[in-house]
Amino acid sequence: MSKSRKILVPQLPKLYDSRLHSDFRELMNYAAFQYMDDKAFIIKKKPKNRHDEPTYINKTFIDFKNDVNSLGTGLLDMGLRDKRIAVIGKNRYEWMLAYFATLCGLGISVPLDKGLPYDEVESSLARSKSDVLVFDKDHLDMVKELEKGGNTGVSLFICMDEIPDYHSVPEIIAKGRRAMKDGSTEYMSLPVNGDEVSIILFTSGTTSISKAVMLSQFNITYNIYAMLQTEDIHHGDVNMAFLPYHHTFGSTGQVLMLATGATTAFCDGLKYVQKNMVEYGVSVFVCVPLLIEAMYKKILAGIKKQGKEATFEKGLKISGFLRRMHIDVRRKLFKDILSELGGGLRFIISGASALDPEVVKGFDAIGIKIVQGYGMTEASPVLSAENAGTQCPGSIGKAMIGVELMIDEPNDEGIGELIARAPNVMHGYYENEEATAETLVDGWLHTGDLASINEDGFIFIRGRSKNVIVLKNGKNIYPEELEILLTNLPYVEENIVYGEPRHKDGDHKDLAICAKIVYNKDYMKDNYGIEDNDAAYDVIKGDIDAINDELPTYKHILRLIVTDEPMDKTTTGKVKRYKK
Repeated sequence: MSKSRKILVPQLPKLYDSRLHSDFRELMNYAAFQYMDDKAFIIKKKPKNRHDEPTYINKTFIDFKNDVNSLGTGLLDMGLRDKRIAVIGKNRYEWMLAYFATLCGLGISVPLDKGLPYDEVESSLARSKSDVLVFDKDHLDMVKELEKGGNTGVSLFICMDEIPDYHSVPEIIAKGRRAMKDGSTEYMSLPVNGDEVSIILFTSGTTSISKAVMLSQFNITYNIYAMLQTEDIHHGDVNMAFLPYHHTFGSTGQVLMLATGATTAFCDGLKYVQKNMVEYGVSVFVCVPLLIEAMYKKILAGIKKQGKEATFEKGLKISGFLRRMHIDVRRKLFKDILSELGGGLRFIISGASALDPEVVKGFDAIGIKIVQGYGMTEASPVLSAENAGTQCPGSIGKAMIGVELMIDEPNDEGIGELIARAPNVMHGYYENEEATAETLVDGWLHTGDLASINEDGFIFIRGRSKNVIVLKNGKNIYPEELEILLTNLPYVEENIVYGEPRHKDGDHKDLAICAKIVYNKDYMKDNYGIEDNDAAYDVIKGDIDAINDELPTYKHILRLIVTDEPMDKTTTGKVKRYKK
C-alpha cells in the first residue's frame, strides 16, 4: 500500500470471554455439548382451524446437531458430496439446517435472496454454478419454471416442506437418521477446512451489478468470536430471527446466537413484530434502523393517544434524576411501555444504515439499550460497533477486536475512505478479478464509505463516496447527514437526498440539493387535517425551510418531492437510492 496519510481507528475494549471456533461443525458440536437440552429454536405450527391455538415445537441444541447430521448423512447418501447447494426461502429452522448440513462437510453454500425475481434467481444459480437448490413451498412455481427453462445447471431441487414430486428436508432427515442408527458415521467424519471458501453470497443489486462474495467459515466464526467479546448477548437470551438469513447480518447473527446459547424464535412478518415479541418474550433483537425508528414512533404515538404525555415526561425527569445518583428504576417506571414489547426486551443491535440518535436516547430512557454496528457482506459482516460501555450518539462505535480500521487519505475535515484489514474479510469476488483488485488492495478492504473519527476515537460515517455531491465551489455535501435531519420530522417514513443539475439543459455543472420524502398519511390527517398531497407538500416545505435556516447556505435543500408511496427498498430495508 502507498505511504498515503491514514488515521488509525481505536478498537473496542474486551468485556467478556469468548471461544474461537475454527469452523461450523466445531461450533455446532460445542453448542450441543455446552447447552445440551436448552432450547435452541422455537418452531410455531399454525393450526388448520383458525380458531384453534398454534402449537410450539422446541428444538434443543442437541436436536439441532442431530438434525444437521441426519440431513447431512441423507444428502451424502444421495451423492451430494463436494456440491454447491443453494438455499432460498424465508427464515425457518429447515433453512438453517440446510446451511449447516452443507457447511459441515458437503460443499459450498449459496444463500439466495427470497425476494429476487425469476431472472435474477436463474442468473445467480448459473453464476454460482450451483448443483442443488433447497427451497420452500412459496417458491414452488419459480422452481417449476427453473426446471422447465433448464438454464441454471441445477440438477436437484429439494423442498423444505413435504410436497408431491420433490425430495423434502424432513424425508431426507428421516433417511439419514435411519442410516445413522444402522451405524453410518461417514458424514460426521468428512473433513471441514474452515479456511477454504465455503460460502458464496451475492451483494444487493440487480444481477448485472451484484457481486458474488467468497467467504470462509473462519471469516464468520472469527467475527462471532470478536462480537461475543464486546456485546452483551448471553446464554438464556431469546432472539427473534427477523433479518433474512441470505444476508450476512442475518445469518452470522443466527450463528452467533447458537454459539452463545441463546434461543431463537421466528417472526411471522413485519406487521407481527410487536405481537411476536410479546409471544416469545424476546430479550435481544437484531434489526435495521427503519424498523427501530418505526417502533419508537409507535410508542410515542401510543403515549399521545392515551393522553399520557405529561406523565411520561415526568417519569423521564424522575428517572434521569435518579440515574445521576446511580439508581436505575427505568424498567419499573416504564413497565407498561416495556410490556407492549414483551416485557423482556433489553438489547437491540442496529445495522445496515444510520440510526437517528434521538431514537437511541429515547429507548435508553425507558431501559432498552441500543447499539449500532457497521459492516458489509465482504467482512462477514461486522467491522465496527458500539457496546454498552462505549457509545457516542450518531457514531458506529469503534473497530471490532482484531479489526484494523483506517481513515484513508483524509481531507482537511478529516474525512476519508474507511478501509479494513481483518481475519473476517472476504477472500474476494467469485470469478471477478477486476472487482477484487479494486476492493482488496494490498490486503486492505476498501469499503467505499467515507468516515471521520472524533477526538474520542468514535467513527462517524459521512456517506458513500459515490453518493457525495460535489458543488462547483468545491464544497462536499454528504446526503446521509441531511437525511438524518429529515428523519427527525415526525411524519417522515423514508427520505433520500441527492443532487441534480440546477438548470434543465444540464450545461451548468453546479448542482441543486434535492430531497424526496415519503410521509405518513395517518399522521398528516390526525395532526394537520390534511388528506391531499399538495397540502402535505406545503407543510413539509415549511419544515424544510426551517431546517435550511439552521444550515450553511450551500447545504440548503432547494427542491422537494413528497409522496405517500413507499420507495423501492432492498430486503434489509435500505432505500434503493438510484431508483427515485
